[in-house]
Amino acid sequence: MRKLIIVTTLSLTVLGLRAQEVQKLATAGKNGIASFYHSKFVGRKTATGEVFSNVKYTAASNKLKLGSYVKVTNVENGKVVYVRINDRMAPTNKRLIDLAGIAAEKLDFKGDGLAKVKIEVVQADEGKTGILAQNIIGAEQQAAKNQL
Repeated sequence: MRKLIIVTTLSLTVLGLRAQEVQKLATAGKNGIASFYHSKFVGRKTATGEVFSNVKYTAASNKLKLGSYVKVTNVENGKVVYVRINDRMAPTNKRLIDLAGIAAEKLDFKGDGLAKVKIEVVQADEGKTGILAQNIIGAEQQAAKNQL
């Protein structure tokens, strides 16, 4: 019985790691079109049950696992942002990712509406650290504006 538990635990661990690797390989360096949420979605529930806000670093995708963290690069200007996938898009939407407004601003395409992006799935710790850093930098920039 003890051997069965150990073998089962090891198998599930390996399968879990493989699933992460398969997702990472499937989306490694994937290029596509990004858009951003319309403000009419603010306050509505996302696929994960969270309330949507355009000032949180989140995104919707039909191709990425809910809860995963993604590094998004605007291929035209090289700007990078980290987001967490917490929602789905309409099934007919052909875009790769739909970003919260703050992420679109950081990638400098909010005025254009769409951008060519590269996405990479990252480990949770890298994604969380990236989002935390973005929030700190944003707060510092806002404080500096307020002092002027």
